[in-house]
Amino acid sequence: MSAKRPDPLIARIETHIGCWKQFNHFVTVARAKKFGPEEESHFLELKKIILQDLEMIFAAVEVKLPARAEIVALIARAPSLRHLSEMGEGGLHDIENAWHKIYIGWHAILGQLKIKQRGGDASFLGGKK
Repeated sequence: MSAKRPDPLIARIETHIGCWKQFNHFVTVARAKKFGPEEESHFLELKKIILQDLEMIFAAVEVKLPARAEIVALIARAPSLRHLSEMGEGGLHDIENAWHKIYIGWHAILGQLKIKQRGGDASFLGGKK
């Protein structure tokens, strides 16, 4: 039996999810107020990558959730680590809630694509063929 070649879209979404994990890490860094110019620069670069990947993913597959507008709105609410660090706890909590909803949405999309890659065969989960 030969292994299937990895699906580039699945790989891109997995990488995108990794970027979302980094985004959440930066929210934590901002909350602790322990960052400098280098972290600020990395945060801005990360947001650029997230938005560019977002457009490539949306061009390749129809995604209903997470919604593009939700993602762009979250990114826009976090213009910099300095801005996040100056938010109150309520604002950071809202950012984290929005982040979590998007993060879970990407994992759902990834799961759906992996099932499709297997030809819709969910038997490995005890499901129907």
